[in-house]
Amino acid sequence: MSLAVLYSRALSGMDAPPVTVEVHLANGLPNFTIVGLPEAEVKESKDRVRAALQTSRFEFPARRITVNLAPADLPKESGRFDLPIALGILAASGQIPRDKLKDYEFAGELALTGELRPIRGALAMTLKAHRDGRAFILPQQSALEAALVQDAVIYPATTLLQVCAHLAGREPLPRQAATPPSIIPHYPDLSEVKGQLAAKRALEIAAAGGHSLLMTGPPGTGKSMLAARFPGILPNMQEDEALESAAIASLNGGFKLENWKQRPYRAPHHTASAVALVGGGGNPRPGEISLAHHGVLFLDELPEFTRTVLEVLREPLESGRITISRAARQADFPAQFQLVAAMNPCPCGFLGHHNGKCRCNPDQVARYRARISGPLLDRIDLQIDVPALPEKDLTNAAVGETSQQVRPRVEAARQRQLARQGKPNFLLSTLEIDAHCAVDDAASQLLKQAITKLDLSARAYHRILKVARTIADLAGVVNITTPHIAEAIQYRRFDKN
Repeated sequence: MSLAVLYSRALSGMDAPPVTVEVHLANGLPNFTIVGLPEAEVKESKDRVRAALQTSRFEFPARRITVNLAPADLPKESGRFDLPIALGILAASGQIPRDKLKDYEFAGELALTGELRPIRGALAMTLKAHRDGRAFILPQQSALEAALVQDAVIYPATTLLQVCAHLAGREPLPRQAATPPSIIPHYPDLSEVKGQLAAKRALEIAAAGGHSLLMTGPPGTGKSMLAARFPGILPNMQEDEALESAAIASLNGGFKLENWKQRPYRAPHHTASAVALVGGGGNPRPGEISLAHHGVLFLDELPEFTRTVLEVLREPLESGRITISRAARQADFPAQFQLVAAMNPCPCGFLGHHNGKCRCNPDQVARYRARISGPLLDRIDLQIDVPALPEKDLTNAAVGETSQQVRPRVEAARQRQLARQGKPNFLLSTLEIDAHCAVDDAASQLLKQAITKLDLSARAYHRILKVARTIADLAGVVNITTPHIAEAIQYRRFDKN
């Protein structure tokens, strides 16, 4: 029978649906047809496969070749189907045995020489293939990242000939060792930032509870430096967090083994589009908010981003996910990132500076700040001032606490949260806030005064309680008291304007 059936994977958002590759050889004029909704990269595989088979000294059948990629309504893209198509042709023409094909899934792009080139999304595909109980044969470089999936059976190959020898039983491929790299993540150190003790305190609170943060201050006060050092005080990544983050990076082909268990830090330029931020495209790819999953998204010069770009952040900040909808398909990506933003207090940047340079009138300042909508500001938990440093702090050679000194306090506070409610404070629902963020009478009275005087929304009220809960966790106390509420209220800068 001139028919071979193999298995591979497509990519649809974070999902990797199975694809059955059916190859049939029939009599008639030589022809090579690929059906099953292939995109341009898949159609071009005909030429790559033909050349790879011939340079590998196999016979390319002079027959009518039909390749069906099922299911037919699922779009197929990229060169990952080169390897299963080539193997299907060899199996259907009797040049390699077909009895072992059902035990494996295959993915890999072929060079014209028959070598295998790495593919994107190997980690996401392996997660699904492992659950279906099949081993995965992948290019060598892709196998290294795929082996991060615990207990997955991965066989790395460098050429088409190696895969054929393995299937024929002549030279079995060695199984890829499932040993994650023992690399200690390296981040810039917090002690490099002089002064700014209040801002460092806010960073510690944000890291402990997973809260979003907005820093406002003149140019050169250390806002960008503080943001770049923020990942270094976050709790160490857990195995499942690292795997999710790596799988998203793999979808864009940007995962590197040396970044394993390192918190992602994304800092898109203010000219970035809404699609670049949330993801999209004909075949939806993850955007910056998803690439920052379990890490930090830093938006410098926040008012310089266009209004429409900033508004797309509203829903992901609340839900931790983004659904990209197109006419024919949808793609779901996780987006549980910590937003850290920075902005100047006015168009010239020097409002409130001790040098008195600012010449902006109140209308200009109001228009500048209005570029950031109230609903978006309402979703940012901590809003702080980062003032210009006095001369004595700037010239002082003494350094503050290092990231290594701050992180243990952050991790201890995070462990208290996980032990109490099984999640960080920023994820608490309304009912969970009532259960875990109860306050005493004095703190309750202060909170009522703040609601009245600052005209706080229900969301701002709940976020103050979450921040106060984190402050109490950092202090190692069970109950939220008046000082915790008072400090949390102080971090609502724009509510007080």
